[in-house]
Amino acid sequence: MMVVRWRPRSGEGRGAGRPPGLRERCEQRVRALGLPHAEALTVEDVCGHISRLHGRPIHLMALELPVGSPDGLWVSAENADYVIFERRLAPVHQQQVILHEIGHLVCDHEAAPVLSADSSRLLLPSLDPEMVRRTLGREHEHSEVEMEAELVGSLIGRHISSWTAQRPWSVPPEAQELAARLAALQSPTHRGRNE
Repeated sequence: MMVVRWRPRSGEGRGAGRPPGLRERCEQRVRALGLPHAEALTVEDVCGHISRLHGRPIHLMALELPVGSPDGLWVSAENADYVIFERRLAPVHQQQVILHEIGHLVCDHEAAPVLSADSSRLLLPSLDPEMVRRTLGREHEHSEVEMEAELVGSLIGRHISSWTAQRPWSVPPEAQELAARLAALQSPTHRGRNE
């Protein structure tokens, strides 16, 4: 089973008030992670730590995502989690996107509908697009789930002390097909059908 959650493009729908108790709940989640107090803690260190806690690897993948798509997504496959983020973002924005998706993982959020029928056929060709839409769901950015993921990601980000402008991100072998399908969404042929 694969779960997909998209992170909306930055700037969409910012400014909603937080539900009561959200900050305290998020701070408790981050404290429970027991993040190491390293002098130079990186995003990779955080992912490695959370991977050990959850007993499954987290792979970070920078890709050029389709025009008009969200900045990032979390894919929870059977044996690993994948955080896919827009390669063309500024490094600090990439970190924000990654940590938001990690926030969903830490909070054990359920997926919400995210894919158009064309995207669904491209990413998950063996599944009926309507079934995928009903199963995956998309949360509104003002939802408590999205606010919780953003706040948890921001709180985790306070522990990170190292981020470089140039990072070599590789695609793990088991995610090559998914990466190819996402790259195909960027193709002029596919864009022309959706514009």
